[in-house]
Amino acid sequence: MEKLPVVLQLRPVPAIAAVEDRFLKKFRFPKAWESSMPMNLFLTTQAQSVRALLCSSGTHVTADALRCLPSLQCIVTASAGLNHINLAECRQRGIAIANSGDSFSEDAADYAIGLFLDVLRRIFAGDRFVRREFWPTKGVYPLGSRSRGKRVGIVGLGQIGSEVAKRLLAFGCSISYNSRKKKPSIAFPYYSDVRDLAANSVVLILCCALTKETHHIINRDVLLELGEKGVIINVGRDDLIDEKELILCLMQREIGGAGLDVIENEPDVPKELLVLDNVKLSPHRAVWTPESLLSLQDLTIANLEAFFSDKPLVSEFRGEG
Repeated sequence: MEKLPVVLQLRPVPAIAAVEDRFLKKFRFPKAWESSMPMNLFLTTQAQSVRALLCSSGTHVTADALRCLPSLQCIVTASAGLNHINLAECRQRGIAIANSGDSFSEDAADYAIGLFLDVLRRIFAGDRFVRREFWPTKGVYPLGSRSRGKRVGIVGLGQIGSEVAKRLLAFGCSISYNSRKKKPSIAFPYYSDVRDLAANSVVLILCCALTKETHHIINRDVLLELGEKGVIINVGRDDLIDEKELILCLMQREIGGAGLDVIENEPDVPKELLVLDNVKLSPHRAVWTPESLLSLQDLTIANLEAFFSDKPLVSEFRGEG
């Protein structure tokens, strides 16, 4: 009987846990967390047999772990971002990396637009207003702001950001963007400095990856450039925004509002955010739908099968964006 290819897991991968049977028909999964050995000793026992590693954003793939796996050639991660992987060590070793590709792009973009509309038009706050029976006693509900024609800056015009842009065009929005580098095929105005982007936008939508360069890319200076009517939407990563400065600006009405799918220390949400009526909060669900999960599972299998068949990875990360 032919042996199944070995794919190491350092920690559970939630996106595939519910359908692991699909994977077990095709691959064998040594699981580090099930071993009684210390991690480095367990990895040493796998050193010669493991050529592929499966992980998610909750698994820190460190340089030390990688050095324990001299035969490793491929990492498949069930995430769009790669800040949990030591990319420098992977580049030095020539380890190929595949991420979630466009599995999440459309659903995340839909969610970003949902937060965009909710913050501007005060939709969910209106629902609370009605349910609390304030309508008969407090009268007219405060007006929201028109979405059509807004100047929107997208931070990170990758797969998700591009899908957000498509949807914003239907609202007649004026779109500009900030990205690691200018994209020659894109006609939208490009700003290399996110402060300049904020100064020329009423809404900022964050879709970029978290890297050393983008950590707290939204700081107080950027928020003040956005201004008292400005709105920020985050469907990216938590540490893109300096949360303390964001809270201060929101409380002092130095920006107009925020829609946040991610929080720095989730699920522990700062009390200040819970009471602010100009903030819409979401439990980190922008990318997750049954459909996106199925797409991710299919893509993960396709990437692993491609690797073990000596074919190009389906969603190989090439350092673009």
